[in-house]
Amino acid sequence: MLINAFLIIILAICVVTDIRKRKIYNKVIFPALLAAFGLNIIFGGFSGFGDALIGFVVGFTLLLIPYILGGIGAGDVKLLGLIGAFKGSGFVLESFIYMALIGGLLAVFVIMTRGGLKQSFGIGMPYGVAIAGGAALALLMDVELL
Repeated sequence: MLINAFLIIILAICVVTDIRKRKIYNKVIFPALLAAFGLNIIFGGFSGFGDALIGFVVGFTLLLIPYILGGIGAGDVKLLGLIGAFKGSGFVLESFIYMALIGGLLAVFVIMTRGGLKQSFGIGMPYGVAIAGGAALALLMDVELL
């Protein structure tokens, strides 16, 4: 439960900074990443460290190609990796599916509010919102919380 609470706080901070400044700051991500590994070691020992490491790599890798192609920022990649570090590979995969759905809905909203696809082309959106929304939805669906 402590891991979930910590993750929710970090996600909230990242959503606010992404909406306001279009940035997800390393000064938030890196200490949170240390906390994710630390908490997983405390609660799961060596196995917890392994789960956090695999989760981080899976989350990071899922958004690496969109980053390389210029579709998202580096902060988005690190944020999904951070979610994996906190909750593991299965959770980050579930979050990724919800994130994609939420991101699609946000993109439709942006297109509609900016006067169509042609006017929206090249205008980014704070994708950290979709990433955090996907993780939040995955947390709500997580049986451990109920």
